[in-house]
Amino acid sequence: MPKLASATRQQRRQEFVAAAWKCAVRRGYRDLTIDDVCAEAGVSKGAFYVYFPSKRDLLLALLDDEAAGWDQLMDEFASSGASPRARLRLFTRAMLERADDPALVQVRADLWTAMLTEVEVRDRFVQAMERRRTRLREWIREGVESGELRAIPDNAFASILLALGDGLLLHGAVAPAGFRWSNIRQALDVLLEGISRL
Repeated sequence: MPKLASATRQQRRQEFVAAAWKCAVRRGYRDLTIDDVCAEAGVSKGAFYVYFPSKRDLLLALLDDEAAGWDQLMDEFASSGASPRARLRLFTRAMLERADDPALVQVRADLWTAMLTEVEVRDRFVQAMERRRTRLREWIREGVESGELRAIPDNAFASILLALGDGLLLHGAVAPAGFRWSNIRQALDVLLEGISRL
């Protein structure tokens, strides 16, 4: 059998990832099966194992896919010419928009469960979060140094923003009636105004 070109392999692998996100909307990651993903992708089960040795590898791919999306978004924010405070606001708004994605919410909840027992999943998650934390720290430090933001420990505030993101996403999934996202957005804007000097 001829080998597939690297770009074709990557595209086919991404088709499995896209199919898994769709399945996660209906069943969550924990309850979806490889058969579900193959049916959604319209391919044989044997083809799945060419790209993913196990279902856990698919979870890692979903984690990487989400992380790549965040990395790209934060690159866009960084190159937008927006002030540090405006970049933080863009980040918090993007964080809240993700709460409207049922697949992401479900996979995130299942991911937290997997991290309790699976070291590789936890390590990959930590790497992705550390990239985000580093970028947020840079923006906070830049804002403090320019006088736009009050003196605030950059790592602590970056960690708070990251924890708020996952916390709001997970709590909103468990008790959606208790969340009015427009009010959450307004409260986060007030929080950012609270550290602003301007």
